Formats: sequence, C-alpha cells, structure tokens
Amino acid sequence: MNLFDLTLKLNGFPLKAAKEALVAIHQKNEIDFAASLKAKKKAILAHHLKYNAYYRDFVSDANVSTWEQLPVMTKRDLQVPLKQRLSEGYSTASVYVNKTSGSSGDPFVFAKDKFCHALTWAVIQDRFSWYGLDFNHSKQARFYGIPLDKKGYYKERIKDYFGNRFRFSVFDLSDAAFEKCLHQFRTTAFDYINGYTSAIVQFAKYLQRRDIILKDLCPSLNVCVVTSEMLFEQDKILLESQLGLPIVNEYGASELDLIAFQNPNDQWQVNSESLFVEILDPNNQVLPYGEEGRIVISSLYNKAHPFIRYDIGDLGSLSKDSSTKKPILQKLVGRSNDIVLLPSGKQAAGLTFYYITKSIIENDGKVKEFVIEQHQIDQFKVAYVGTEILSEAQQQNIIKAMTRYLEPGLTVIFERQEQLQRSKSGKLKQFTSLLNQDKA
Repeated sequence: MNLFDLTLKLNGFPLKAAKEALVAIHQKNEIDFAASLKAKKKAILAHHLKYNAYYRDFVSDANVSTWEQLPVMTKRDLQVPLKQRLSEGYSTASVYVNKTSGSSGDPFVFAKDKFCHALTWAVIQDRFSWYGLDFNHSKQARFYGIPLDKKGYYKERIKDYFGNRFRFSVFDLSDAAFEKCLHQFRTTAFDYINGYTSAIVQFAKYLQRRDIILKDLCPSLNVCVVTSEMLFEQDKILLESQLGLPIVNEYGASELDLIAFQNPNDQWQVNSESLFVEILDPNNQVLPYGEEGRIVISSLYNKAHPFIRYDIGDLGSLSKDSSTKKPILQKLVGRSNDIVLLPSGKQAAGLTFYYITKSIIENDGKVKEFVIEQHQIDQFKVAYVGTEILSEAQQQNIIKAMTRYLEPGLTVIFERQEQLQRSKSGKLKQFTSLLNQDKA
C-alpha cells in the first residue's frame, strides 16, 4: 500500500495531478520550457495583482511593467498576520499552513494552496527517486527534531509511521543516545538516512571514535541525504568514511519548496519546475551565471500566498553550465549551526532552538527577529527585536522549554534590542556558541 501518497490524498492534496503536471514539465524541450516559464511568471504575477490585496499594496509604488523591476520581498515584509496575506478565495482552513523554522532569525507563518503543496511533494519524490528511493516503500532513518508537547509529539510520530521512517531526536547527541541509535540500525533494514547535517556529523564522529562503519552494521543502507545546514567538505569526507555511503546535499526552504538537490552527476540541480531562482546584486539587478549575489526565489504555483522575488537570506551563485531548464547551484553561503554543549556533558544540535523558540514565534509578528548565544556552559542569551518587551510569562515559557529540550539549571538572559548584528550575507544566525568547541 502506498501509505505516503494516500496520506496526502486524504488530506486533500492532489498528488496525482501534481505528478502529472511534473511529467509534462519534464517533457518540454529547452525552447518550450523557456516559453512556459515566461508564461508562468506572467500568470502568477497577474493572479496576485488581481486577487491579493497585500501584494497590490506591496508593489503599489513600484514600476511593474517588467519582471526585473518588481520589488524584492524579504522575510520582514511578511511578518504581518497571515489572513492579511492570503489571496481572495483562500482561508486558513483551505490551505496548507506552517511556520518557518526561524533559523534565519526572521520567523513568520506562511501558506500554500493545496496543489502547490502537492507539487512540492511531487518534486521531492522525483529527486529522491534519482537514488532509487520511494517514500512509500523505502525505510528512512530520520535525524530531526520532534515537538515534546504531547499533541505535537504524537502528531509527528503518526506522520513518521505513514512516511515509513524512524526518527532519531537531535535534542540529545550524547554517546548514550548514539548507542541506542546503533542498536536501531542493527535491527532495522533502513534504506537511507535523512536529516540535519550537524546531528549526522556528530553521529559520524561517534562512529569514528568507536571505529565503526555504519554500512557494515546496516547493509541495507544506500545513501544519506543531509539538509537544513551547510555541509562542509571535511564533514562530507567524514560522513562518507564513517557511514560508508554516498552523501547527497539538499537545499530547501519550508515556505517555498525543495530549492536544489545534488544529482547523480554531483551537480546541485536547482528546482526549475516549481520555482524561479535569480541571483541579484545589492541594487536588485540580475547577475550573470558564475557571479555571486543574493538568492531570490519566486514560487510559480502558489496562488494562496505571494512569494514573488523573495529574498531567502542566502548568498550564492549559479554555474556557467546552467540553462533555463536546468540551473545548477554552484555555491551557497550560509546555513550552518553550532553544537550546543551543556554542563552535564550532553550535546544537542543548534536547530534544537527552533523547537524552543516556537513559543515566541507569534502570528501577530510582535517578535521580528531573534538570535540565541551561548556565553557560558550554562548561560544563554536570547536577543530579540520586537514591538513589545517579552512578558514574564513568555520568558518563563522559553525557560521551561529549554529545561524540557536541553536540561534544567540553565540561566537565560533576555535582551530586547533595536537591531541585531547580521553576517556579511545579511543573514542572522539563530544560534551561536561562544564556547571553545574543540571537543565538539
């Protein structure tokens, strides 16, 4: 039984229609694809200008006679209540709604219409099929976070069941936790690993200390797909060595889609089927292939919510070998997270703070930006920009969440600021450890 596909269908996402649309896109030659892309850009722009009051206001003072003159959207522009950003004919009950992780420090709630979300999954399934993986039948070892509240926890476990995957939590990266992971790999015929880069790298370091090659313990494994954080070359070498598997690099954003996926020819192939990716200079001018600039992305199918010339907050470049139908991401800057070290000796992935800070990611947009710094082994600072000071109750909720996800006895300092310091790329790093991490 195709449980994964069935789950999407039962939730109202037309996966069959999305897959048929994807096949039709793939069958176009370069000339027809370019003409289709031009038409899709024109159509999605016309749709939001006609049916989306928020977007009409956003471009009201701009010259919209050409695509290149459209203003660039940022995450900050989208930090207003979701209902104000939905197109006519859509409600929060009729669309897919989720929150960005806040890993860039600019959290917001977003929406996709149901066909757009189905197409997202059609593209993802297509990319994983390059490596012989089928979400309906291939068993996944998943290194991700999981909500610890009862409702959220069991919701994710149910999704894991229908997604044919077993989840290893990234909230505990201790040797004791990894020993339990090893037992699961010994007793389960996993087909592939998928998850946060930093957590899988820590697991590989544990395997290295134990002089273990994971493929020897779990021969059914075929590939490891890493996501959400930068994969550095030395870490890739470590993963290949200790996992005994080819390593595939994925780049995506929840509010958009899968953005790029490493193909079997070791190229980071951009998703041109549902997205249009541009590289812009500081003056919002399109840069030629090979030159580095801001990654700006348009969703060609999301009619419920406008993502038109949306600055995702990363720097990168497209290869000179790119074509309109097959763009190749040559370089990506950003997306790395530190490891959290704790007084007990426990370690956790930096993305743990996505789950902790959910309590301050509010739909009303009062918290505009936030970063978390670890100043001492037991001391963390939450620096934020917001329209109001966090209440005592909000602060206590965050402290309780840190106790639940990390450990008790931690000191948390809250500091409201007018502006947060950004990296050269203009992006905020959600978590930074100021400790000596030679042992990480």
